[in-house]
Parts: sequence; C-alpha cells; structure tokens
Amino acid sequence: MSYLTLNKNNIKDEHICCAFSDKKCKESYEAKKTWIESELENGFVFEKLDQRAKVFLETIPSSKAWVPIFAPNFLYLGCFWVSGKYKKQGHGKALLENAINRCKKLKLKGLVTVVGKKKMHFMSDTKWLLKQGFEIVDETEDGFLLIVLNLSDDTSFAKFNDCVKKQIVNKNKCVVYYSNRCPFSEYHVLSSLKESCEKRGIDLEINKLTTKEEAQNCPSPATIFSMFYKGKFITTDISSCMDSRFDKFIQT
Repeated sequence: MSYLTLNKNNIKDEHICCAFSDKKCKESYEAKKTWIESELENGFVFEKLDQRAKVFLETIPSSKAWVPIFAPNFLYLGCFWVSGKYKKQGHGKALLENAINRCKKLKLKGLVTVVGKKKMHFMSDTKWLLKQGFEIVDETEDGFLLIVLNLSDDTSFAKFNDCVKKQIVNKNKCVVYYSNRCPFSEYHVLSSLKESCEKRGIDLEINKLTTKEEAQNCPSPATIFSMFYKGKFITTDISSCMDSRFDKFIQT
C-alpha cells in the first residue's frame, strides 16, 4: 500500500481520514481542511494511507506548531493515527520513518510531541513512541508529557511554555480551549457542550484558538480540545461535551 501527501492541488478531492463519515460534523470537517490548506505554506505535512482509512501522520516545524512548547529546530508530530483493520501492519513505523526522513532533510534536531502520562484522547500512544526511542524531557502536574526523538548531537532541551506551568484559568466556569485542528471539536463545543452547560446552569467560557500565537499561549498543551472545570483540568476527550457523558467528567 502507498502513502499520499496532501497539497493545494489535491486537498479538495482527498479525504482527511477522521470524521469523513460523520455527517453532523461536516462543517467542522471542512474547517479542518481549510486549516490544513492555510498551514501548508508553514511546512505542515499531512501524510496518509492512500485508502479510505484512518491512517495518517501530521508534522510541522516546531516553531510553527499550534502547541505551547519551546523546542527550537525540532519537527513537531501532530495527529498520528492508525486504526481498525490497518493496525499491526507496519503503517505506524512506516509513517514515523517518513517523518524522521523529513526531519533529516530539513536538518532539524529531531522529533517532538505532546502525549499523556496515561492514555489521553486525541494524543499519540505514549508507550509505543517511547519504544521507538522517544524520551521524556518535560511534564506537567496534569499528566502531559513532552517527548523527543533526538537525531543530532545537540542536547539542548525542549520544554513546555510558562503558560502551561502557570495555567491561569477562570475558576468559576467550565472553560474550554479548542481549534480547527480536529474536525470534531467545533461541532461538539458549539453544539453539545453549550447544551450540556445550559441544561445544568453552568457558565461556559469558550476559547477558540484561531492563530498559532494563541495556541502557543494556551494554558493546556492539548490545543485540539481541553476542558477545565472550576479551575482544574478535566479532559482532552471531546465526548465529554455530550449530555450523556458530561456529568461523569465534571464529577471526577
């Protein structure tokens, strides 16, 4: 099986793997396509299996990444997904190897990404990446890890930005941060979460990250979607927005 890289000539005709069959998220899906197209000029790469499948990897030079990290001269790994019947066929290793080769071609120091100390939704598999040679270089009290695969002799470090460590968030509301990096985020924040909070009389503060600078100053390193409640980080799981699941998350 071959892999395909999105560009401005094919992005309108190609699917972007996740949410391609979810009709209610159609507008959010198109919003992510628009976001990808705008980021291509910043070195963003979306590489996927050339099939109707959820098998893909995103990369971008770390200085352009929509995450609050300091990692000069690294290549940032964004969404990395191999699902369903395509697991255990070598696609993860193949896509990662392609990313490593891009990193070398760009003469960058290595790969960097944000994961969870425990499994977090919409984040890569931490254990698998550590087995591939990634190392932990920073972590937060909320359970986020910054990991790198160093490909050079330069041992200078990477770290989370201060906004993540200080984490100033309104303690009197349910607060969310999200971006169009994911085709599920906008629909569920503006529809499901609004309804869930209104039903319970909970004040909701919605922060849509619309620029790289906003994302790099976000109090959470999960800029696809992060929920806080009463000043405490709750989850990266977008399903928490749904009425049937909301209480489970805010009561934990």
